[in-house]
Amino acid sequence: MQKLEEKIVELNAMKSYPKELFFSGNFSLLKRKKISIVGSRKPSKYSRSLTHQLASKLSKNGVCIVSGGAMGIDAIAHKAAGEANTISVLPCGINIKYPSINKNLLCDIEKQGLLLSQFKKDFKATPWSFVVRNELVVALGDVLVVAEAELSSGSMRSVEFALKMGKEIYVLPHRVGESSGTNELLKQGKATAIYDVEEFASRYIDVDAKQQIKTDDFLEFCRSSPTYDEAQKKYASRVFEAELSGEIVIQNGLVLLK
Repeated sequence: MQKLEEKIVELNAMKSYPKELFFSGNFSLLKRKKISIVGSRKPSKYSRSLTHQLASKLSKNGVCIVSGGAMGIDAIAHKAAGEANTISVLPCGINIKYPSINKNLLCDIEKQGLLLSQFKKDFKATPWSFVVRNELVVALGDVLVVAEAELSSGSMRSVEFALKMGKEIYVLPHRVGESSGTNELLKQGKATAIYDVEEFASRYIDVDAKQQIKTDDFLEFCRSSPTYDEAQKKYASRVFEAELSGEIVIQNGLVLLK
């Protein structure tokens, strides 16, 4: 854990620039094109799937995904981007991996990606520190994507920050009666719906970073159309994630790239 001395231009959009900022990991990610993704801690299957697809495709375009390390949408976005292509902003000291359920994920991000915090070592999360964290998450991204959120949720506080900063806000389209916060944003014309994940992701490409991103060994393996059993034996957990994100399909016992 180190104190960040270099100024981050994006943070000038905040109400006041952080007095202190600490980091652990790959500082160079701050120089990448970045998109912030936030949302419910208990998302629907639909939101989980589309968030995974979105973060994965953006990451493959060299875009760094920024989120808050929380359960639900945050964790899905971090995982889909890949630990080396994501920034997690914490509401506590970096040495405290909060929430504990995401400890392994946050440790992996610390090793390969980047952890950021405005709080010193051993500081424990409080209600107000989540608000501070949310403002930093929003400020870092070129735009804000809200995958799913109810009107009274913390994600809607992130939306308030985005509006004050003049950031574009995007949301996933939901059915009536679901995700009341994002539906209200669409109703008021304060957000734009993402109807096509591929089309949205194609707008954001960091050419230099894209060339540096490591080849996905699992997807390379799938190019040979292995059997489902072969894929499960070699990449057990990855098969499920890739099917959920729409990267592969299972047909007649074979794993095929989409």
